Amino acid sequence: MSLFFSAKFPPRRYSELKPKYILATLEKLNLRIEERFPSSGLGKVAAELDEVADGIVALAEELPRPIWAIRILTFLTIGLLIGLAAWLCVLTVRYIPAGESGLMEILQGAEAAINEVIFLGLAILFLATLENRIKRKAALDSLHRLRSIAHVVDMHQLTKDPASVVAELNKTASSPERTMTPYQLTRYLDYCAELLAINSKLAALHVQSFQDSEVQKTVEEVETLSHVLANKIWQKIMMLDVETKKKKTR
Repeated sequence: MSLFFSAKFPPRRYSELKPKYILATLEKLNLRIEERFPSSGLGKVAAELDEVADGIVALAEELPRPIWAIRILTFLTIGLLIGLAAWLCVLTVRYIPAGESGLMEILQGAEAAINEVIFLGLAILFLATLENRIKRKAALDSLHRLRSIAHVVDMHQLTKDPASVVAELNKTASSPERTMTPYQLTRYLDYCAELLAINSKLAALHVQSFQDSEVQKTVEEVETLSHVLANKIWQKIMMLDVETKKKKTR
């Protein structure tokens, strides 16, 4: 890049995510949830996300590194295929007879050579992209886990209705159990929003040092999902704050 562009950038001290700080924040949040809501379902989700985060950090460190076993195997296989194709070409040229029959064999050989070149090109393309496809699959599997966790967090806040906590509502036989105070509900919803924010940052780790268009697209989808769900939660928190203030002024 330095041959074509003169722009210089400072070292990456504060312009990239630090996995150790994400893990520390998640561990602290896990403790806060457990202390405030012991043995709660949300706490179990946070504990599982903590375990998943360890695997994601390890994967994010491995993604930019070359898989030497695959690269060596790829180079050897490509070299073998090219050598085999060259050897067959030499044999074909050496044993072509002269005259009209030789011309016909040259034409037939050219057609066969074109088919072989196409096959050789596809084989080289397959081998050359093998390492990236293996890394892509590992990253997509990891991101699928984060997408699932985001939906689980959303399920935990689904029945947390601010209006039912502040106001006296008529319950039905199928109404969910609501025993939280307004303050506890605020904390619970805030913990859900924080889990979704960390979920989004863990997704971003996948492409911090690994550039792949399909993985980048999936990361953006997980980030968008986390942000949309977090916005729903913050609307509930704001509604709860407004309803609490109204109740105090009555």
